[in-house]
Amino acid sequence: MHHEELAPLQRPRYGSIVDDERLSAEEMDERRRQNIAYEYLCHLEEAKRWMEVCLEEELPATTELEEGLRNGVYLAKLAKFFAPNVVSDKKIYDVEQARYKRSGLHFRHTDNTVQWLRAMESIGLPKIFYPETTDVYDRKNIPRMIYCIHALSLYLFKLGLAPQIQDLLGKVDFTEEEISNMRKELEKYGIQMPSFSKIGGILASELSVDEAALHAAVIAINEAIEKGIAEQTIVTLRNPNAMLLNVDEELAQDYQNELFEAKRRKESNARLKVNGAISEEERDVYEELLTQAEIQGNINKINIHIALVQVNEAIDQQDEVALMAGLNRTALSLLEVLPQNSSWYLMQLCNSKEQKMQIAGVPNMLDKSEIQNEVSVANAEAEAHKLKLIAVDNINTTIRNCDPSKTLVALMKPEAQLPVVHPFAAVFYQTELFNLQQQNAVNYLAHDELSIAVEMLSAVVLLNQALENKDLLMIKNHLRTPCIGFNNLEEENFQRYADTLLSIKSEASSQGQDYLSWNDIQNCIDMVNMQIKEENERIIAIGQINEAIDQGNPEKTLETLLLPTAKLQDVKPVNARHYQDVLYHAKAQKRKESQDESALLWLDEIQKGINDGNNNIKEAAILAVGTSVINKSLEKGDSQPILMILQSKFGLRVIPECAENYFRNLSEAKNMKAREDSNESPWIKLVMKNMYDYYYNVETEEGTCDAPEGVVPKTSWLTGEEIQSIVGQVTADYNREQLWLANENLIVQLQARARGFLVRKNYQERKAYLQSQEPSAIKIQAFWKGYKQRKSYIDRLKVLQGNVAAIVKIQSWVKMWLAKRSYRKRLQYFKDHNDDIVKIQAFLRANKAREDYRTLIGAENPPLTVLRKFAYLLDQSDLDFQEELEVTRLREEVVTKIRSNQQLEKDLNLMDIKIGLLVKNRITLQDVVLHSKKLNKKSKSQLEEMVMVDKQGIKGLSKERRRKLEAYQHLFYLLQTNPTYLAKLIFQMPQNKSTKFMDTVIFTLYNYASNQREEYLLLKLFKTALGEEINSKVDQIQDIVTGNPTVIKMVVSFNRGARGQNTLRQLLAPVVKEIMEDKSLIINTSPVDVYKSWVNQLEMQTGEASKLPYDVTTEQALTHTEVVNKLESSIQSLRAVTDKVLTTIFSSLNMMPYGMRYIAKVLKSSLHEKFPDATEDELLKIVGNLLYYRYMNPAIVAPDGFDIIDITAGGQIHPDQRRNLGCVAKVLQHAASNKLFEGESEHLSSMNTYLSQTYQKFRIFFQAACDVPEPEEKFNIDEYSDMVTLSKPVIYISIEEIINTHSLLLEHQDAIATEPNDLLNELLEGLGPVPDVESFLGEGAVDPNDPNRASTLNQLAKTEISLSLTSKYELREGEDQDLKSLMIKTKRLIVDVIRTQPGNTLLEILETPATAQQESEHLKLAEKRAILDSKTPEKMKHSQSIFEDGQLPLEQKKRKIQRNLRTLEQAGLVSSATKYQEIINEIAKDIRNQRRYRHHRKAELVKLQQTLNALNSKTTFYEEQINYYNTYIKTCLDNLTRKNSRRSIKVDGKEEVKGSKKLKQTSLKYTAARLHEKGVILEIEDLQTNQFKNVMFDITPGEEVGDFEIKAKFLGVEMEKVQLHFQDLLQMQYEGVAVMKMFDKAKVNVNLLIFLLNKKFYGK
Repeated sequence: MHHEELAPLQRPRYGSIVDDERLSAEEMDERRRQNIAYEYLCHLEEAKRWMEVCLEEELPATTELEEGLRNGVYLAKLAKFFAPNVVSDKKIYDVEQARYKRSGLHFRHTDNTVQWLRAMESIGLPKIFYPETTDVYDRKNIPRMIYCIHALSLYLFKLGLAPQIQDLLGKVDFTEEEISNMRKELEKYGIQMPSFSKIGGILASELSVDEAALHAAVIAINEAIEKGIAEQTIVTLRNPNAMLLNVDEELAQDYQNELFEAKRRKESNARLKVNGAISEEERDVYEELLTQAEIQGNINKINIHIALVQVNEAIDQQDEVALMAGLNRTALSLLEVLPQNSSWYLMQLCNSKEQKMQIAGVPNMLDKSEIQNEVSVANAEAEAHKLKLIAVDNINTTIRNCDPSKTLVALMKPEAQLPVVHPFAAVFYQTELFNLQQQNAVNYLAHDELSIAVEMLSAVVLLNQALENKDLLMIKNHLRTPCIGFNNLEEENFQRYADTLLSIKSEASSQGQDYLSWNDIQNCIDMVNMQIKEENERIIAIGQINEAIDQGNPEKTLETLLLPTAKLQDVKPVNARHYQDVLYHAKAQKRKESQDESALLWLDEIQKGINDGNNNIKEAAILAVGTSVINKSLEKGDSQPILMILQSKFGLRVIPECAENYFRNLSEAKNMKAREDSNESPWIKLVMKNMYDYYYNVETEEGTCDAPEGVVPKTSWLTGEEIQSIVGQVTADYNREQLWLANENLIVQLQARARGFLVRKNYQERKAYLQSQEPSAIKIQAFWKGYKQRKSYIDRLKVLQGNVAAIVKIQSWVKMWLAKRSYRKRLQYFKDHNDDIVKIQAFLRANKAREDYRTLIGAENPPLTVLRKFAYLLDQSDLDFQEELEVTRLREEVVTKIRSNQQLEKDLNLMDIKIGLLVKNRITLQDVVLHSKKLNKKSKSQLEEMVMVDKQGIKGLSKERRRKLEAYQHLFYLLQTNPTYLAKLIFQMPQNKSTKFMDTVIFTLYNYASNQREEYLLLKLFKTALGEEINSKVDQIQDIVTGNPTVIKMVVSFNRGARGQNTLRQLLAPVVKEIMEDKSLIINTSPVDVYKSWVNQLEMQTGEASKLPYDVTTEQALTHTEVVNKLESSIQSLRAVTDKVLTTIFSSLNMMPYGMRYIAKVLKSSLHEKFPDATEDELLKIVGNLLYYRYMNPAIVAPDGFDIIDITAGGQIHPDQRRNLGCVAKVLQHAASNKLFEGESEHLSSMNTYLSQTYQKFRIFFQAACDVPEPEEKFNIDEYSDMVTLSKPVIYISIEEIINTHSLLLEHQDAIATEPNDLLNELLEGLGPVPDVESFLGEGAVDPNDPNRASTLNQLAKTEISLSLTSKYELREGEDQDLKSLMIKTKRLIVDVIRTQPGNTLLEILETPATAQQESEHLKLAEKRAILDSKTPEKMKHSQSIFEDGQLPLEQKKRKIQRNLRTLEQAGLVSSATKYQEIINEIAKDIRNQRRYRHHRKAELVKLQQTLNALNSKTTFYEEQINYYNTYIKTCLDNLTRKNSRRSIKVDGKEEVKGSKKLKQTSLKYTAARLHEKGVILEIEDLQTNQFKNVMFDITPGEEVGDFEIKAKFLGVEMEKVQLHFQDLLQMQYEGVAVMKMFDKAKVNVNLLIFLLNKKFYGK
């Protein structure tokens, strides 16, 4: 639409007659209608512009305004503008219109219109202007709403709350098409256009005063205004009859000017209207005169302007008193102007005005809204400042009280406006702040001091935490934090700071100091800086030392060694030469060893050289002194000091006894060196370390390393080496002498050993001789020994023979005594260690039992002896039966509860739709009330009705139908255990039918996988069906992703919580709640939305319309830096949140349902089998599509829809939360499929690297998810499992579902059971044709004369019964075809036998006759079993043949075992060659499985109880929703009663509200041609359009409201008829179905058919 402003009176009104154009009556009427449409469009534009000014946001285009206002959002926002105390943002439904844009109108949108009406009522707008809610929501009378907006604008102008609405009539242009379209819309309304020009008059007349006096006063004011005399005008304005308020005489001239201009504008607009378009009788006097509201509005305008001038002048003059006077003026009607905040107002308003002037560049006045906003801000700041001062006082008090916990609470209060405080460091804050407080002069910390201190302390706390965690990266980051305020930080020293702080922290922790203070850390930093500085200086000094050493100048070397930066110890200048020599030698040695000519001496090596040099000099000086003293003593002949000098100076170990010898030998040696040479110098020379010379002056006692010039060292004195040598020789001689004296005995022994050696030598020679003669010597010795032995034996034998009796007696007594002593000793030992013996025996027995059990479970062929010990484990105890009954009961409750909840959910969804249709006025309130009653009835008594006969199972039905029901039990057992039939059946039906079949019959058949057996069988069905679908329907690998595979859909739907155990809730609820509860989290990745939000923010801050365009493209939005920055911030937040969700998903692999993981594995393998060329990545993407996109993604996007979070009835998720979750889900979806952001999402391309990295993580996750065991291994189930279970499988199914299943099987029998001898064919043949409900229950189940017979049968069809599933083909007496059953029976018999008769092998036991005792024990065992069987519930009893076998005598059992074994051996199941070890192994397996079964049963009890609790919670939630809907319906009924509606509403199903209009019962007849003209019939297959006149449709209403019977006749002959439910039509309309088929031939327009039925039968 194009608008163009025109100067007044310069263009004719649209459609005016010019140049005496003569038009016909029809043309004049057409022109009139066009004029009305044009005027209405102008009023729409006026309302649009006025609302845009009030709301400060753009509204839809004029031609789209009516539709845009229907949801009431803009109306509610307008209400918030003029009545903020009545309407707030929280009360506006769908304030961002996200739901409206997504799915259109919702019945709750009517709440917005109601809020608008209440707001207008609160300010006193007369109700004559109010539209009805349906006028807006259903678009029944939109002009009425626009009329109300115009009246509201005038009323608000009068109150001074809003600007005056513009008069745009004749000033805007619309295209011919726009005007024609609007004319058609107005004709649809079929209403009279309200008179917008009479609003002022009506508004005045609605005041409760004398209307005539009021009108007279207003006319007088207009006349006075026309005269232009201000004094007269003010007199008329102050006339009480004019009802004008706030008239100030001082402003008379201002009033006159303003009112005069307003009157001129109104007269100008009136003259623009077409002459003659409105007759004089119809013209209103106020079309050219100012109304009372307009006069009051202009007075208010002047008053406000004057008050604003006063306020702005006070601001400019900084006059606080004048400012408060201006703010308190009645004209401004400002809210919450508090005298105590006057200084705050002045400061805030000055700042605001200054900012406004800086933006505009010229001085500007603040308007009323800006002043009100600044006053509110100033109030908030003043209050915050007041609370801040209180909080600071409280903080200082708590610090003085030295209570860390209270100090922490005070610091964390928001009112204190302090930086973040970390609770775990409460003591640290208390200690440091207390110290600061004590250091303060007034013992009080102000807010700025606290703020700086807390910020620094928090930073120190985080640094301490990083030190505690030894996180070097975080330590460095915290050190860099500006708020921590450390000085002298050097970037290159950060690693050293961190290492030093870690060591200091460790030391402090060991001393009990939890935290390092700020001063500790600063001292550490300073210390490190000083150390590094010293180290650098020392390195320079070391380089200089090495250079000096290379130069060979001792003075230079000494100078460098003495440098303070080198910090070398014990450097003595007198030793400079020796330092030079030592260091030079050390450096040369280092170069030689390292083979590096550039090698330098390091600090420790230099220090070592200095120390070595000092030691060398010291040792040489001592040695020189000793040498001098000894030589002088020798010259004097004084031996006294010799011994002491040798000990002290030379460090020799001397012997006092040798003192004379020392002196004598030294004197002799010196005398030999002495010579007559008086020119000998006083210097002696010593050599240090065999390489360094040392000179010593014996006269001056001075020593030096430099050779004295021109001096020859003494040669007549003994040198130190010579003295040491001589002394050592003397000492050694003395020691040797003493050694001989001290070891005289040893010497004697040595001599003895020498003599002994000589004797042994002679002995060896003799021995060698004898050895050479050994044979002869042995012979002689043997002869002699034999002689002696024989003689001794003969003598002893004679003695014994003479005393035989005595010897025997002695021997017996001795043996007896020894035995007794040994026994008593052993017995006493046992008594002393009785407890230990008991423990050992227990340990041995336990160890033996464990070994036997390990053999049983681990050995490939466990022996029979071991098996016999554990055979008792196969018995069933009372506890087993109780647990089994409890499991059965809970399973029954769970299944019943699931079905009940599913029905409740369906009814609630239908109720939601019905209420929506009610709001749209498509159905009557009666339909909703009836459905509500039905819903309430179900919610209260459904469970009792559903299980009415369930407890009795088969016995609850007619006796003659029992055999039929048993046949159904066999049929469902076969369907349950053989998944092929159901898998084929699913794909024989249409998809909509198969889905319903899955949701009802199949999940019921498997009891919603309530135990392991049924979960195992259901997974087998899924696997078979998935393989069938892939093989038959998947042509390309991507079909799984792009299509909607039935099995995948069923698997996902089932695992999302069909059993009430919502694993997704456990998996995703914590992280989803965390995202939703983060109020600061706002993620918006749409550049356009971010741009618009930014522009709105600018306009709100400046109070002026932005010069930026509002509608931009993505590319244009991204050209703004602010948009890019906000977008980047959103992306960073999005990454952080996505990482949290990823961590949750990846860490919860074990929480994912086994069924989902197994189907993922089957999906991957099946696709790989069909598409062998597919890559691993392609297969994993398909797995990801299942596990993430289909299973998890919807729950993240809509957590309220998948029970992830708890939403109260009527509650909803905020759009920001929904958008945040949607963005996370979008990123995860791209990552899981490795799809990068491109094209329209190019602005998110910075996340592509992140997506690729995340995909690799997803890839590992999907691979791990597929790594699961097969169901047989997981559930420990095989083909024998049903034979050994304690109870038979039971399902809970309605009679209707049984009949439907039977019907479907017969319908598709040829496709699912192709072989003639298939077991399914046999069972279906036995069942016969499909029965109806009455024949199923038997005759007499329902009274034939019952008037509600059909309803009763329908109710009985929904009755649930329990079926105990059994196989029809169990082995009976005399049969031997079923080898599995035979194996089971044989194992039972063998267990009975081996428990009473022991043996090493089964063959041995069977061939060994039983003893009488064994027969007796077996009889007792049989009797005990019979008693237990009599107490066993019917469902858990074994077959009669098994019971009879258990009662056989032992020998008969053994014979029967032998017969069975022969049969099994012929079948190849056992072998006599292995002594029937195969069947022993099977029994061992049964024992192991029995233990596992008991363990799983206990786990199942817990699981079922948890499931039941979850289902009860869900039921509670549904009941809350029912109560919510009941409240809504009650409100509707109350409103209906108040308004005395004309509709017919059956409140209780019996009586009708008075004034109701009954449905017309007459039928309608239309030819197909007529319906084709109306657009109802689109086409009829196989029939030409010219034949439509021969087809007649007869539409007759049924007995029930909303039911119609439609008959089709061709040439008068009735062809077909169909039952049509109006509710179904509304449902199709709701679902967007535009065309439906009738009679399978005629295509019908659904919307037009509804319109026709409404018009003809409901009068709508």
